[in-house]
Amino acid sequence: MSNLTSASAPVTALQYQVMWNQLISVVVEQAQALIRTAFGTSTREAGDLSAGVFLPDGRMIAQAITGTPGHVNSIAESVKHFLRAFPLEQMRPGDVFLTNDPWKGTGHLYDMTMVTPVFRQEQAVGLFASTLHVADIGGLGPGPDGQLIYHEGLFLPLLRFIDGGQINQVVLDIIRANVREPEQVEGDLLALVACNDVGAHFLNRMMDEFALDSLVPVGEHILQHSEQAMRDAVRQWPQGSWSNELLVDGYDAPIRIRATLHIRDGDIEVDFTGTDPYVPQGINVVKAYTDAYTSFGILCLIGAYIPNNAGSLGVIRVSTPEGSIVNVPYPAAVAARHIIGQLLPDVVFGCLRQARPGAVPAEGSSSLWNIRLSGGHPIAGYSNERLVNEQRFTITSFSTGGTGDRPTLDGLSTTSFPSGVRNISIEILET
Repeated sequence: MSNLTSASAPVTALQYQVMWNQLISVVVEQAQALIRTAFGTSTREAGDLSAGVFLPDGRMIAQAITGTPGHVNSIAESVKHFLRAFPLEQMRPGDVFLTNDPWKGTGHLYDMTMVTPVFRQEQAVGLFASTLHVADIGGLGPGPDGQLIYHEGLFLPLLRFIDGGQINQVVLDIIRANVREPEQVEGDLLALVACNDVGAHFLNRMMDEFALDSLVPVGEHILQHSEQAMRDAVRQWPQGSWSNELLVDGYDAPIRIRATLHIRDGDIEVDFTGTDPYVPQGINVVKAYTDAYTSFGILCLIGAYIPNNAGSLGVIRVSTPEGSIVNVPYPAAVAARHIIGQLLPDVVFGCLRQARPGAVPAEGSSSLWNIRLSGGHPIAGYSNERLVNEQRFTITSFSTGGTGDRPTLDGLSTTSFPSGVRNISIEILET
């Protein structure tokens, strides 16, 4: 096939559609590689992950069809943080970058975000990013008991995990020394490396097939059409402003989440002014995670058929008061940020229900709940020879409650909304 980026061979709509389908296949292969090679049950069994391909400037053009909104919509912004720390022109083949910074990743220390540049003829043409939830990250362990981020485990700033094909052994040794299950965590990190490599392989193969020198023209086409389609979908809704609030259980007092949603000429803004301040327990939410689940709540109802990428997401703006529980500052505790963050789609639904009565689902169970089990560790003040010598283990089991009633149908039981993760079977837990 002739070079589709050349001026003499303009790309047809059909060719763009074929390339779009190919890109979806690329990120699906990326995600499947992660599921098949990950050590942790969160990834292998529950699908607690994300995968996507990005333009050289950090804009996401396609995401895998598996994964959670908290991961996918957060890494849509994460790659830009990596590019600010490691400009593209300073990257080289074989480099891989890593962080679990909640404010630059996906909201808490348990999520590892990895970014890999893709090269053709020594030129970087794009990036792949992926995320998964590791079984352990040290600290107090999973849960909201920490009062600061320092209590919650090992904090990895944006760093170069692999340099020109060589793993940074010092970084890996530090990670292994700080977690309760070093083999499982190391295995998950290498699975992230592998899945981004698989994505790069299939992207290069696609670019060979279409004789593409650059990903930018097809990426711009996808983003422009996604944005326009999203704006058209927004214009089909009533114009105006609607407010809603949710009062949820807290520790010392209930927590109020308040949002006002504005729809104006193809734009949507959600303003969380009036939401309560953050608390000294780890249920606080960073802005990226708030953006992710707020956008997801909107996209469930407006433009649900439109690709989820930087184009469609850019139509939605989220404003949050600094210091509120939905825009928590460093170094607040955030380990269980899903407890509050996954309520946000229901808050948005409450606004949109006023815009279109009878067309929006009722509130559901929202936040998933997890069974956390660990053992094989000596406990202070408790001496037990057998316990000390037992193999250490950490288990996370996802459990789901269901969705709210739909406008014309019952709700969906044992369905994880909005997280999207799957229940882990009792047989897997026993194993």
